[in-house]
Amino acid sequence: MAETITKDMKIAEVVRKWPETAGTFMEWGLHCYGCAVAQFESIEQGAVAHGIEADKLVDALNNTLEKKEE
Repeated sequence: MAETITKDMKIAEVVRKWPETAGTFMEWGLHCYGCAVAQFESIEQGAVAHGIEADKLVDALNNTLEKKEE
């Protein structure tokens, strides 16, 4: 995989670049990936605010990208 998602990336940036990650954010309880806060909030910040382990969420997002490449 050429690029990977990291927990310091902005949520909206990730969804813009990889639209298929929107479903993963939804599955993990981050339903506001398209809201104004998502423009400025990193994946880690969003995860912490929702009581989610950021590293596990990032792993799930990267798995989504890997599945797309297969």
